[in-house]
Amino acid sequence: MIKNNILVFIFLVIINNISYSASQKSELATKYKATNSINNKASLQRGAKYYVNYCSGCHSLKYMRMSTLADDLGIEDAVFSKNLLFTGKKIGETMTISMKESDAESWFNAIPPDLSLTARSKGADYIFAKLNTYYEDDSTNTGFNNVALPNTSMPNILANLQGGQKIVLDSNNNPVSLEKVSEGIYTEAEYIQLTNDITNFLVYVSEPAKLKRYSIGFWVLLFIFIFTIIAYYTKKEFWKDVH
Repeated sequence: MIKNNILVFIFLVIINNISYSASQKSELATKYKATNSINNKASLQRGAKYYVNYCSGCHSLKYMRMSTLADDLGIEDAVFSKNLLFTGKKIGETMTISMKESDAESWFNAIPPDLSLTARSKGADYIFAKLNTYYEDDSTNTGFNNVALPNTSMPNILANLQGGQKIVLDSNNNPVSLEKVSEGIYTEAEYIQLTNDITNFLVYVSEPAKLKRYSIGFWVLLFIFIFTIIAYYTKKEFWKDVH
């Protein structure tokens, strides 16, 4: 009897959590679609620059080795060290952060997550939507909220680039759009490119081997095509005397 009651309780908790999550999901966030390609090295290089300058103070990429990043993105070690290493680390190390977890909890009430696998677990569109759907909210500690991740403790680190936004709600208090209330340093097109570049970079970081697979994919297909022709004419030669 006790076991049955426990199972029923667990079931109800799960159902309530699922219902709550579904109710929190905004259709507005799904309208933001990333346009990215990890074959675009210029985009990856820009994304790496933006990430290091705006994100790496809080978020680590603990599975990404900086020497691998430099090689894959075609950046010379000296250039990489001069422009993308600011914490005294060596280029052979992984992209960890120096911020203490105790400080993070004190400042943000949460430990910023490692973003190495975010693109694989949540998708590129989620990252892109989060970077684009911050809006001003005086009820939060940071003064900002986010459509893709409601009640986020992460501040809007790109606010001065994007400018200010306010949320527009329908009669049921559901978000329907975001309205610009102040201009940023970047134009809308420039900011979209910036957030696409960061998204593209995180997609690459989540699976660096994909770059190599894509680079040899053409040659593999070419080999298969040539081999198919050779196999076809070989088959004709073997069977030409068979009636």
